[in-house]
Amino acid sequence: MILNFSFKLDARPEGLSCQFYLDRRYRALSSASVDVLWQKLMNLADVSWHPLLSSTNAPRGLIAKPGLIYQVVTRLIPIPVRIFVERVRPGELLSVRVLTIPGVEKRVTYQVESTVCGTYVSYSVTLRGWLSPLLWWLIKPYTARVASELAQAAEQAVAL
Repeated sequence: MILNFSFKLDARPEGLSCQFYLDRRYRALSSASVDVLWQKLMNLADVSWHPLLSSTNAPRGLIAKPGLIYQVVTRLIPIPVRIFVERVRPGELLSVRVLTIPGVEKRVTYQVESTVCGTYVSYSVTLRGWLSPLLWWLIKPYTARVASELAQAAEQAVAL
């Protein structure tokens, strides 16, 4: 787990401006292959493994592509949240921006990497904006579990 949190206070002619920035990364090791992990991640219709998300409006079989916008419903507050797919490198990386509320910018990156020990899945969260400390306080316990829950879901898919 890597944590980087910063606070910047600027004095401008318009007044004081403060900027919060949080960057956190989690990794989990899985016995599942890169392909199985990637397929689990790319199935946008199934978010049952994700501790923060309860459902999505993505149709079964929809593949993430840059520019795609879809909605998810969170487990914390049952309101729809839009997800914007920024980057996709098949079998390697998925980067999305979560469009929640004004005052918070949330970016999430998933990376899958094969090693001699197994397959690593990384989950990185970047929060910016003046409401980011409050959002982080709410989602922190769930965010810490995302990589390990994805790894477990992929291993269960292999076992079936």
